[in-house]
Amino acid sequence: MSEAPERSVQESVRHEFAAGVAWITLDRPESLNAIDADQRDRIIRLLRAASADPQTRVVVLTATGRGFCTGADLRPKPGAAAAGPARPPAPGDVARTIRDGAQALIAAVLDCEKPVIAAVNGIAAGLGAHLALACDLVIAAESAKFIEIFARRGLVPDGGGAYLLTRLVGVHKAKELIFFADDVPAAEALVLGLVNRVVPDAVLEKTAREWAERLAAGPTRAFGLAKNLVNRALEVDRATAFREEADAVELNMATEDAREGVRAFVERRPPEFTGH
Repeated sequence: MSEAPERSVQESVRHEFAAGVAWITLDRPESLNAIDADQRDRIIRLLRAASADPQTRVVVLTATGRGFCTGADLRPKPGAAAAGPARPPAPGDVARTIRDGAQALIAAVLDCEKPVIAAVNGIAAGLGAHLALACDLVIAAESAKFIEIFARRGLVPDGGGAYLLTRLVGVHKAKELIFFADDVPAAEALVLGLVNRVVPDAVLEKTAREWAERLAAGPTRAFGLAKNLVNRALEVDRATAFREEADAVELNMATEDAREGVRAFVERRPPEFTGH
């Protein structure tokens, strides 16, 4: 029996847009949505495009099947063996690969100027867990679980794992999750603060859509500026944080949405934000 043909990167990382919401869907359920370099780079491009597109007001990142994303797909591509064995890595090669690969993916989520919602439908392991945790809001299906899997393979976490976990759960819990690499079911992830909400599997997409539509009707520029302030909050001193806050407020007051918000308050009516 012949193997199924390899799907294109556009098919395995689907992009759909409607009503201000960009949906990025990992669609390789047979591999639990492990991502290779081409798929990773497509996600990065889509997130950067969402930042630049004034019509895009929120991004939803989700997947099909039993897995959200089980990390990097390290399997050789068909025909790769014919090219002969690769040379041993030279000093600096591995670090460069991490910077340009896993870290670039997580940075694209953190740096996206639009709110990014993760709708976690199943297993999120390794880089896949970090991809979810880097999102601004995380909705998990009841069957989802998060696995900081690196120690099981004798590896150090990459893709910003220590950075993200320490900020989300604190130093001691981050070390526990990294050292033991135990499965964290969705209900436990909620208690730990790794996710915002846990919902039945059957309503995951509906809930993500409702949250996305609420955000898409909101003040997009204000969201982007506030996201940057929160992301920076644990990295800078108070004086810097206050200065950046004041600068963000000034920038935002030049937007039409800020003016509309003030008008609506004065006129005692709901605001109608356009994202500009």
